[in-house]
Amino acid sequence: MNNKKSIKLFLITTMISLLSTSVVFAEELDVSVRNADHYGILTLIPPILAILLAFITKNVVISLFIGALSGTFLVQLVDNSFMDAIIQAFLDFVSRALNSLADPWNAGIILQVLVIGGIIQLVAKMGGAKAVAEALAKKAKTARSTQLVTLLLGLAVFFDDYANSLIVGPIMKPVSDKMKISRERLAFIIDATAAPIAGLAIVSTWIGLEVGLINDAFVNGIGKEVDAFGVFLQTIPYRFYNILILIFIFITSILLKEFGPMYKAEVKARKRGDASKEEVALDSNLDNSDFEPKEGIKLSIWNAIIPIGTLIATALICFYFSGYSSIMAGENDALKEFMNNSPLSLKGIQEAFSASDASVALFQSALISSIVTIVLGVIKKIFTISEAIDVWIDGMKPLLITGVILLLAWSLSSVIKDLGTAKYLVSLLSGSLPKFLLPSLIFILGSVISFATGTAYGTMGILMPLAIPLAYSINPDMSYVVVSTSAVLTGAIFGDHCSPISDTTILSSMGAGCNHIDHVNTQIWYSLFVASITIVFGYIPAGFGLKWYIALPIAILAVYLGIQILGKKVEEY
Repeated sequence: MNNKKSIKLFLITTMISLLSTSVVFAEELDVSVRNADHYGILTLIPPILAILLAFITKNVVISLFIGALSGTFLVQLVDNSFMDAIIQAFLDFVSRALNSLADPWNAGIILQVLVIGGIIQLVAKMGGAKAVAEALAKKAKTARSTQLVTLLLGLAVFFDDYANSLIVGPIMKPVSDKMKISRERLAFIIDATAAPIAGLAIVSTWIGLEVGLINDAFVNGIGKEVDAFGVFLQTIPYRFYNILILIFIFITSILLKEFGPMYKAEVKARKRGDASKEEVALDSNLDNSDFEPKEGIKLSIWNAIIPIGTLIATALICFYFSGYSSIMAGENDALKEFMNNSPLSLKGIQEAFSASDASVALFQSALISSIVTIVLGVIKKIFTISEAIDVWIDGMKPLLITGVILLLAWSLSSVIKDLGTAKYLVSLLSGSLPKFLLPSLIFILGSVISFATGTAYGTMGILMPLAIPLAYSINPDMSYVVVSTSAVLTGAIFGDHCSPISDTTILSSMGAGCNHIDHVNTQIWYSLFVASITIVFGYIPAGFGLKWYIALPIAILAVYLGIQILGKKVEEY
């Protein structure tokens, strides 16, 4: 009898638990709709406040924090008094930040960013980066080849934009002076191969931020689980500005054609041979000493090839095995059988990469590469083990700000979801905004915010949770959402590239020994030229559904014709 009562009690308890869970789940689904209906246009306060404060303070951390806090206040105000809502808003923000950090995906993203920073520092202190740069610099014999070598170096230092600015500049500055290339032109090439390259690279200090924001926007914005790394890969051919600015450098270097203020700077440098005065920007808290090799060591390109090669190779291996393990643990029997029969076929590799956990794979590869690099430094007697670990940890410090921005961006994204901001925007714009215009508008808005704030990271954090749900509501086709996602990433980088208060712009001036204002004034015309082609021949056609393999060649042709029409020949020295 007692057993029957116990069973009945257990069944009743289970049913109540299930029903209460369903009610709570339904409430969670309805809370954003309720808040969107309740607040209406006020749901736009958190992102708008974050944007306005970013313009005013030039500090993205403060802007994201206050934007998120304003959102939690509105969420809590529905069920609390004004004073209670203030206290609850702070507690809610802390809870969201902790939950973001506790998520395994998010933790993996932050860890891999920090660890890659440690690898970069080790490579720099071992002299690997400088050895590669000096080996390439020896190939520069003319003004044309010098510019092409500088471009090649920028591509080689793909893993971090700061490292690019501070390594390439000092190496190529004496070579450029010898070939009578203006410091403005050198600074432009350095700057244009910093963030645009790092933002595209599949292994860099940027990818963690980009993949993390994409994943969060899909999950919180439209409630859809996606392969965020796969989405990132799909955005690459649609990152028109990043690609076209590199094509622009290549064409102008080959043709030796310039226009606008850059033409005047190049003619002056060729005729008089006087490079710009050493009036560099001094308002950055970063300097070149972090990337200088340890004193007394012998430079070797293998000190860069082995660590970075290990990082890339192990990343590919870890991606494959992460996806393979996920498939074999899943319920798709047909796919399991295929992977058993053809594990290394092209389709098998694609399936494995699609099913992989990017945050775990990148962290694993970064950790393996760190161990290999430390061992290499110890074997070559460049470091003791304790010295190597200290250098490794020092490399993480500059990237702590990336982790802070990510946590704040995730918290803002979470509160925007609960507040129903995306749902309000969708109801407001989905019926009135022509779908072909959305990618271009996202690109322009990202450019404006990034230019005013000097940070691509913060801009991505503000825009991504709004852009993906809006794009999905206007056109749920995945290719359209991918184009809009790429517009966020690319617009943020374009604005950052032009901004006079951007760290990479300042560091490029420093690295090239160029007057900072001269660098900004000569570069901005080239950036605007490429951005215009990006919109007209890139995002507008892509908004109509034109594939990248048609739009991109047309855009490249437009760049070439524009240079031929506007450019004037600058003779070699």
